Amino acid sequence: MTALRPPRLPAFAPGTVWLVGAGPGDPGLLSLLALHALQTADDVVYDALVDRRILALARRGARRHYAGKRGGKPSPRQPDISAKLVELARQRRRVLRLKGGDPFVFGRGGEEALALEAARIRYRVVPGITAGIGGLAYAGIPVTHRDANSAVTFVTGHASGGDLPDGLDWHAIARGAPILVVYMALKHLSAIADRLIAGGRPLDEPVAIIAAATTPRQRVIETTLAEAAHAAARARLKPPAVLAIGRTLRLKPGR
Repeated sequence: MTALRPPRLPAFAPGTVWLVGAGPGDPGLLSLLALHALQTADDVVYDALVDRRILALARRGARRHYAGKRGGKPSPRQPDISAKLVELARQRRRVLRLKGGDPFVFGRGGEEALALEAARIRYRVVPGITAGIGGLAYAGIPVTHRDANSAVTFVTGHASGGDLPDGLDWHAIARGAPILVVYMALKHLSAIADRLIAGGRPLDEPVAIIAAATTPRQRVIETTLAEAAHAAARARLKPPAVLAIGRTLRLKPGR
C-alpha cells in the first residue's frame, strides 16, 4: 500500500494573517491547512473556545495571545483584537488568528477581515467545521435528511453583548425551515422556546442540546421544545452548547 503524501500547501508568508477555523473541539477535525498554519505561525491569537489540545499543536516558540470573547463577560474589545492582528503583521510576523468553529459562522472573522483589508494586510481565510454541523454529527443527528427536510436555519441565541437578539423575527424563523439549529442558546433558552412556540412550533417537537460538542466532555440531552429549558437546568449544562430542533432528531441511529 502506497503511503499518503501530504499535498503541497501554500506558504504562510511573513507579514500576513490567516483567519483559521479550529472546528468545534476535536483536534481530528482540523483541516490540513489549519494544522499547517499552527505548525508555521509565529503568533497564535486564539479564542476562548479553542481546545487546549489544538493549541498544543502550535510550533514550538510560537507566541500565544489570548483573545477570547464570551457573551456578557469581561472580554477583549473587538477593535483591540483587530488592531493586534494588524500590529503583529506589520512586524513581519506570521499571524494565526485561531477561532473556534468557522471564522465566518457567528464569529468575528468578517470584522477582522475588513480591518485587515483596510490596513492593507494580506490575509487568508481557512474554513473550519462549525458546531451546528460537527456537533450534531457527533451526537448522531443528521442536520438534513431527504425524507425529512430540504432546508435548515442557523440562528444565534445571543447578541454581541450577551442579550437575546432583538432584531430577529422569531415567527418567521419558526416557520422558515423544518430544522432549526441555535448557537449559544443556553442563557436564553426559555425565551427562545417561548418565541418559537408562539411562532407555531409544536410544544412536543423533538429537541437535542449538545454541550461541549466533539470534546471528551460532550453531553447530549434529548427533550422537547416546551421542556428544553427545564431539561438543561436539571442537567446543569454549561456553555458552549448548540440546540437542534426538528424531525430529523427522530432519525438518530439507535432510537
